[in-house]
Amino acid sequence: MRGIVRRSLRLELVAGLGIALAVPALAFPIAVATTTTLTAQSGVSATCSLTNLAVRVTSASGVPAGTVNIEDGTGGGAVQLASANLDATGQATLTFALENGAHSLSAVFVGNASFNGSTSTTASVTISSQCASEFVVTTSKLAPTTAANTMTLTPGQAGTATITVTPLQETVSSLTAPMFVTLSCSGLSDQASCNFTPENVEILYGQNAGVASTMVLQTYAASTTSVSPASRPGTGSAPIAWAFLLPGALGLGGLAWGARRRRVVRRWLSRLSLMALVGLVTLLGTTACNPRYDYEHHGPVPNPATPAGTYTVTVTAQTSNGVTAIQQSTSFVLIVN
Repeated sequence: MRGIVRRSLRLELVAGLGIALAVPALAFPIAVATTTTLTAQSGVSATCSLTNLAVRVTSASGVPAGTVNIEDGTGGGAVQLASANLDATGQATLTFALENGAHSLSAVFVGNASFNGSTSTTASVTISSQCASEFVVTTSKLAPTTAANTMTLTPGQAGTATITVTPLQETVSSLTAPMFVTLSCSGLSDQASCNFTPENVEILYGQNAGVASTMVLQTYAASTTSVSPASRPGTGSAPIAWAFLLPGALGLGGLAWGARRRRVVRRWLSRLSLMALVGLVTLLGTTACNPRYDYEHHGPVPNPATPAGTYTVTVTAQTSNGVTAIQQSTSFVLIVN
C-alpha cells in the first residue's frame, strides 16, 4: 500500500514539474533571430549628391516589424543619422544628403519581444560632389506624366508633384533653432499658377531625412460664358453732357436772336459756336474713353486659356539666416496640349 502511494506521489511531482516548466515557455515566447541587410547607392540630383539607402530585415519565422536606425561610423564613434519603421514586407527606404568625405553606413534593427535585434555589415560611401548648400531639393511623383520628369496637362487641368527638401548631415548637426525653407515656382505662363502645401518646410536639429511638400500646378481653360454689359438706372441718357450743353445752347440762341443785324456779334457768335463744337467733341470723347463707360457698354473681356506649349518649371527652395539667403532649385518640364 505504501509503495502505491509513493508511486502516485512521484507521478504527481513529475507532472507538476512539467507544468511548471511549460508555463513560463508559454507566457514568455522566445524571440527568433533576424538578419539585416543594407544597400547604399549614391545618385546625383542637379549638382548635389544624394545617398539612397534600402534596408531589409528577414527572419526564418515571419516578417519582422519594428524600427531600424541608420548609423555612420563604427564602434564607439558611430553617429545615428535617422530612424525608420519597417513596412509590411520588412523593408525601409531612406534618402540622405551627406557631406563630402568617406562614410561607413550601417543599419541596426532594434528588435522586440518576437524578433532579436541585428546589425548589417557596413556600406562604404564616398561623397565628392556635394553642393555647397544647406540642403538639396528634388522633384518626384509627377502626375499626370507621359515621360520622365515631365508633366502633361490640358487647359483647365491640374497636376501634382512632390517636392522634397533634404538637409545635409552637417547642417542638422549644427542647428540651434529650426530652419525654415520657403518654396516657390517660376517659368509658368500668366494663365497658370502653382501652390505648395506646406509652402514653408521646417528642418529640425538631428533630422537628416527629407521633408516633403505637395505642389499643385493649375492651368485654366478659356471662359465660354458671354457676359452682358452692366446696366444702371439712367444710362439711357447723358445727364452730364446735357448739363454742359443746354445752358450753352440757350445762350447761343439768345445771342443769335438779338444780334441778327450786328455783324460784330455775328462774328463772335461763329467763334462761340466753334468753341462749343470743340467742347462737345472733347466731352463725348472723354466719356467714351472712361473705363467705367467702356465696362458698362462693352462688358468684361473673357478669360483666355493657358497657352499650349512646353514650359520649364523651376522650383526654388530658399532659406535665410537674416544676413545671407541660401537657395537651391530643381526643374521639370510642363507640356500644355
